[in-house]
Amino acid sequence: MKLLRNREEAGRRLAARLVQHAGTDAVVLALPRGGVPVAAEIALALRTPLDLLFVRKIGVPWQPELAYAAVVDGDPPELVINDDVARFAPMSEAELAAAMQDEIAEIERRRVAYAGGRAALPVTGRTAIVVDDGLATGTTARAALQALRRRRPSKLILAVPVAPAETVNELSGLVDELVCLEMPEPFRAIGLHYEDFHQLSDDEVVAILNS
Repeated sequence: MKLLRNREEAGRRLAARLVQHAGTDAVVLALPRGGVPVAAEIALALRTPLDLLFVRKIGVPWQPELAYAAVVDGDPPELVINDDVARFAPMSEAELAAAMQDEIAEIERRRVAYAGGRAALPVTGRTAIVVDDGLATGTTARAALQALRRRRPSKLILAVPVAPAETVNELSGLVDELVCLEMPEPFRAIGLHYEDFHQLSDDEVVAILNS
């Protein structure tokens, strides 16, 4: 596959696949940080509002990049465990509870930093387009989608630039529509499918949201 230049290019390519939602009551929901520049391009092209869906991965203690679970902002927060990882890398209840509290605290910090405490946009009865910069195991996206269903959107769409086919197949049953630009085989780490996949800072996220 051809490498994606950056997250912005990925967003513009996804927008072209979602053009039927332009000018509708849809809302684009970014998973920060990496999903924000992708989602911003989609929202701009579709002329729809942009909001954030706060979700945090809980990594295996000795391999933080491996998603054991994910927690989504909410009342109560939504916790989704990656059963495949849990089978060979179990965490104790105490470890999981402590990690979950740490990530909930980070969600709250980001809510204040990015949204200034602003209430989330309503999605009930609207088309909700959830956007990230790529999927690996899909644990984080699964948690986000399950939590978002509780807010009763009329249609739930997941849009990502790159993901393994297995993950796309697993998540397709959770949404009404799934748009993925590339499903390379073999799949490598998400960042290896981009020319520029730098770690976004809080300041970059805020600047995008305020632009």
